[in-house]
Amino acid sequence: MAAANVIDASKWKGRLTHGVGHSIGLAVHDGWGYGPKAEDLLEEGMAFTVEPGIYLPGKGGVRIEDDIVVTKHGFEFLTTAPRQYVEVPA
Repeated sequence: MAAANVIDASKWKGRLTHGVGHSIGLAVHDGWGYGPKAEDLLEEGMAFTVEPGIYLPGKGGVRIEDDIVVTKHGFEFLTTAPRQYVEVPA
């Protein structure tokens, strides 16, 4: 899975301990979740989140959520928030 590969190539290796997203629809968590073992096929018109996250024992974690919809030729972002990295001082 691409999310696990990216996180495992960083100093946060092994900290992807959740699924990576879930379907969205009439309810926020509408249907299925997905992760490394998911077998659901994506179809045009499906909307879901992409929200890999890392968690540090005793400290907490972070997930950044993007919402997307599957299109005939790939996907379209529904999320319009800026995508640049911003580090906030502790």
